[in-house]
Amino acid sequence: MSQPNRTPAPAPGGGQALATAGPPDAPGLTNPNGNAPFSGGGPASGGGPSFDGERKLRELEFLHEFAKLLTTARNWDELMRTIVDRTTTALDVDVCSVYLMERDVARLRLAATNGLDRDQIGLVTLAVGEGLTGHAAMIGQPVASPDVRVDPRFKWVPGFDQSQFVSMLSVPLPWDDAIIGVINLQAIETRVFSPEEVEFLVTIGALLGGIVEKGRLQAEAEEQLQTLTALDGARAELLAVVTHELRTPLAVVRAYVDLLADAAGDAAGGSGPDPKLVGEWRDQAIGQVTRLDRLVDSILASVRGEGLAAGLARVPFDVARAVNDTISEMAPLLREHPLRRAGTWEALVGLGDEGRFRQVLEHLLENEVKYSPEGGAVSVGAWRKAGEIQVYVTDDGAGIPESEWETVFDAYVRTANRPRGSGIGLYAARRLMNAMGGRVWLESNGYGGSRFLVAVPEMRETIPGAGGPEAGVMSEAGSEG
Repeated sequence: MSQPNRTPAPAPGGGQALATAGPPDAPGLTNPNGNAPFSGGGPASGGGPSFDGERKLRELEFLHEFAKLLTTARNWDELMRTIVDRTTTALDVDVCSVYLMERDVARLRLAATNGLDRDQIGLVTLAVGEGLTGHAAMIGQPVASPDVRVDPRFKWVPGFDQSQFVSMLSVPLPWDDAIIGVINLQAIETRVFSPEEVEFLVTIGALLGGIVEKGRLQAEAEEQLQTLTALDGARAELLAVVTHELRTPLAVVRAYVDLLADAAGDAAGGSGPDPKLVGEWRDQAIGQVTRLDRLVDSILASVRGEGLAAGLARVPFDVARAVNDTISEMAPLLREHPLRRAGTWEALVGLGDEGRFRQVLEHLLENEVKYSPEGGAVSVGAWRKAGEIQVYVTDDGAGIPESEWETVFDAYVRTANRPRGSGIGLYAARRLMNAMGGRVWLESNGYGGSRFLVAVPEMRETIPGAGGPEAGVMSEAGSEG
């Protein structure tokens, strides 16, 4: 873990010097410290030893309560809110903000505020030496300005600072012989912060320095742990999915090899197959080997921690053509099952990743072949509906019980009707479809079974007045009955 770029703290001794700004006789400057819970004390303010003792006691009580609240904060955000809210109350001001030193550069970044725009937290920065905040960090001493409007050192941050806040006090946060941040107070009225108020905020700053730095280190460690856990989960998930997906192209290649072996046997017997058909088989087998290459690339992406959706595109593609091509590639696996296809040759343009969409469709087709009754048909169709291109896949089997329509998409889940497999394919299908802005689900097929549907957003305007689903996959055997 890199160490913060800390500003060295000044050598101890001589008390805290207050760097003020603005002409001492500027009109309208007042000292309303009588309103602050811990201000006043001493002969100049009309107090005496008894009053000063009471003030010290209240300060100690506050610091004790403050320390307990800080050490019991549940997370970084709660710690920051506690600091700014309690300090605002204690010093009777309108705004409290905390800036922390960047890790690698001499720059302060806004970490918390309760009176300015909280959306700017993490965005507003000041260089060390820039503005009253940066000046306090540079000299390691409190810096006060009764009226920032006449203070040349004040740095106005457009979109963050507000003109109604006039007075400002900046106190550095020391820790381990370094300055790790600055705490700022701002008030609407012109105000001269008393020595007692400055001393009290210095005490608060000394208390906060170690707590804030340790809290930040813990938050950074937790964030790194979450990142590492997410990376590890992404690698494990993708490796499980990829090893599962390897089975489909291998099965297809194996089927084509069987066909080529049969063709070679026929050729030896003097009745050779059509050379054009053999060429198509070869091309399809090569296509599956190319797919294996892509899966290897996915494995490499998982090693880099990019996860299952690494490199996934969201671009227009012809869903109908993708379905046709996938069916052609899967022909060897489908040859034992009659195929029913519904629709036309009309293009259906959707938005998504065509390669990953076909990967999902391949898995669903292989699933139906695996669980279809011997000789049972497999049905495929598509349509436009509600701004989507939807594709369905089903078979003549009993289907999946409605009570399991959602659980089958969980990782490593197998149903009673479908006990085979690794239980990762449907999980991967949903993850991929969600990542490309689509979806996959189960519904009744109207014949006592169920069917899978996948959908991607449509990229073509629906014809005005058209009602109901519109077919979109070629029809070789007529519409499904």
